[in-house]
Amino acid sequence: MKTKYLRLWIIAVLLVSTNVHSRNKSENRIESPNGNVSVELTVNKEGIPEFDISFKGNSVIRHNRLGVIRADADFSHNLNLVSESAVEKVEDHYSLLYGKKLNCFYLGNKRVFHFRNREGKEIDIIFQVSNDGVALRYFFPGKPENLKTITDETTYFNFDDSTRAWIQPIAEAKSGWNRVNPSYEEHYYHEINIKDLPTNKPGWVFPALFKSGNYWIALTETAPNRNYCGCRLRHDSLSTGFKIGFPQAAEVIFDGVLNPESQLPWFSPWRIITLSDNLGTLVESTLGTDLAQPSTISDISYIKPGRSSWSWVLFKDDSTVFPVQKRFIDYAADMGWEYCLVDADWDRKIGYEKLGELCSYAKSKGVGITAWYNSAGDWNTTPLTPRNKLLTKELREAEFKKLKQLGVLGIKVDFFGGDGQSVMAYYQDIIEDAARYKLMVNCHGSTFPRGWERTYPNLISMEGIKGFEFVTFEQPNADKEAAHCTVIPFTRNLFDPMDFTPVCFSEVPNIQRKTTNSFELALAVLFLSGIQHFAEVPEGMAKVPAEVKHIMKDVPVAWDETKFVEGYPGKHVVIARRKAHVWYIAGINGEPIEKTLEVNLDFVESPIKSLLFTSEMNNRSFNIQNKIIDITRRLRITMKSQDGFLLRISTQ
Repeated sequence: MKTKYLRLWIIAVLLVSTNVHSRNKSENRIESPNGNVSVELTVNKEGIPEFDISFKGNSVIRHNRLGVIRADADFSHNLNLVSESAVEKVEDHYSLLYGKKLNCFYLGNKRVFHFRNREGKEIDIIFQVSNDGVALRYFFPGKPENLKTITDETTYFNFDDSTRAWIQPIAEAKSGWNRVNPSYEEHYYHEINIKDLPTNKPGWVFPALFKSGNYWIALTETAPNRNYCGCRLRHDSLSTGFKIGFPQAAEVIFDGVLNPESQLPWFSPWRIITLSDNLGTLVESTLGTDLAQPSTISDISYIKPGRSSWSWVLFKDDSTVFPVQKRFIDYAADMGWEYCLVDADWDRKIGYEKLGELCSYAKSKGVGITAWYNSAGDWNTTPLTPRNKLLTKELREAEFKKLKQLGVLGIKVDFFGGDGQSVMAYYQDIIEDAARYKLMVNCHGSTFPRGWERTYPNLISMEGIKGFEFVTFEQPNADKEAAHCTVIPFTRNLFDPMDFTPVCFSEVPNIQRKTTNSFELALAVLFLSGIQHFAEVPEGMAKVPAEVKHIMKDVPVAWDETKFVEGYPGKHVVIARRKAHVWYIAGINGEPIEKTLEVNLDFVESPIKSLLFTSEMNNRSFNIQNKIIDITRRLRITMKSQDGFLLRISTQ
């Protein structure tokens, strides 16, 4: 009898333990509004917070670690979960001046987990889970007393060992031409098993794309404030995980701050994990700006997204002279483009007074002038000018006042010094001071925006990509252009504007261009930038068919809606974008083989007329078809090697 009661008592204890364990797991769980994405937080036996992410009940990435090490306190282990908040709905409606979507809507569920370390110091871990992914950040409560410094962030994403990556290495700091690296201008690894990635000391850039089983995952971060550096991913060879990494020691300016430093209270940037069982969710997501800080600029009336002529990319330094720039103003006016960019060395080859004449002439033609600047002080040795004009607030105020008097509408600032906290603050100093003088800003030789285009709408674009200029430098870059371009919509250009400078129908001096003209035309739609600097020059545009020129006159840079149609990074991609009643469907083939696609157009309503651009046999001629598309049937399109197409459909 005693044995029977003992057995019943053991069973009861086990049931209670199971119920307590389930209840605790449930208490530490957060789901997306539609229930597809879920996060489970646990604390392991070393006191390290971990989280698992599931999609539709299936595990995607597990045992991801959390933690931060401050100089005065260790929050990487021996943490105690004190309490957790109730789940709170977070909703946000906002508009963007340009990009994949005009009106954006964010809906997520938020939960805050309150931890203390062994010494009783506090850290909060905040999760927000939306239908398209997971965001997390750290918060240090407290009073603004002495500065705190973060020496390491131990956030770690732990993938399955079969996971493949599309990812870009960071170049060694202060390497390259005149020590301009890192500038996010390397080729991506394509679909590499993460265990086969080499160790790259500087790290790997955001956004990075992964495929784990049936699931697509993109990792990135939103813009750090002035109290955090720009981060990257670090990975050891043979490892299956990626850790948040800080910049290299040389990535500072003015002998300033490298790693995160701030008074309390203190938020870290958001770490964003966009995920789904289809690429469309990632391509159509706006998480990168959903979680960025709202606009800090009250007057945005002067910010006009648009298209620009640009002489430098094909004609290089010798073209920055008054007569050539005047001709490119005429070119922009003829095309109905809003801007003309006057590039490096204009102060020596044209001068301030003559730049003012160009501005007056451009204004009479309905064109605005933007002017190039070298960001540099002593952090690189680039000889191009104007340089040393933006280093202090006083210098910027004087220069921006002069530019406004001349009639300049925006600046292109080049050759930044990395991702250290002092550099990230310098970006924001330039952007904020420019806003007071109603100047737009485009950054080159730079990091990527991390959602800054929402916070600072006058930040009209940033480079941060191995763009078309590299095709003009070396044949190997031209050989890789097509495949490279099919990765970019899923990585660098996934959330943020990118000044790739696309569309070249002309032959490139001393280079054999491998892409077709239809491929180049498609890039005008595929790539997103607040100002789209087109590479084509007046002579080349004069040779294309009238219909192509008309498309280049009309193509928008600010879209109302974006739809992913189909594709696979490194192979091909088809994306549709809508402006008002007109759809542009663009596709490119990144491989040296012919492909036939059956394109689904069921998202288009009642087409009235359509114009389809594909390639003729010689790859430099267009096959133009003007006809009504039957949207009830899939459109059959054949793309040759490194070819593309553009379909324009009007519904009114």
